[in-house]
Amino acid sequence: MNFIAPAYAQAAGTPGTGDLVMQMAPFAIILVIMYFLILRPQQKRAKAHQDLVKNVRRGDTVITAGGLVAKVARTIDDAEVELEIAPNVKVRQLRHLITEVRSKGEPVKE
Repeated sequence: MNFIAPAYAQAAGTPGTGDLVMQMAPFAIILVIMYFLILRPQQKRAKAHQDLVKNVRRGDTVITAGGLVAKVARTIDDAEVELEIAPNVKVRQLRHLITEVRSKGEPVKE
């Protein structure tokens, strides 16, 4: 009597390239959606803020990240501006901490 039946090995199936593409498709779709919903709008906001900060000039009324409303007294360099927060009270502020320009000042007289 033979109690053990002969076992036949099945051929090991190697995943084809079609299977690999189907497995990676959801990840690719998620990356594309993430780019359009998160990364692209963030890049647009960063560029708009950079342009806003670069174009700040004397006389502009600005709001800082700390919530101060001040008038730009002068631009010191590419990284700093001098703000007047009260009559005869001036402070130096980093440009990238300016969050909003409320009103534009007069053009610079040459």
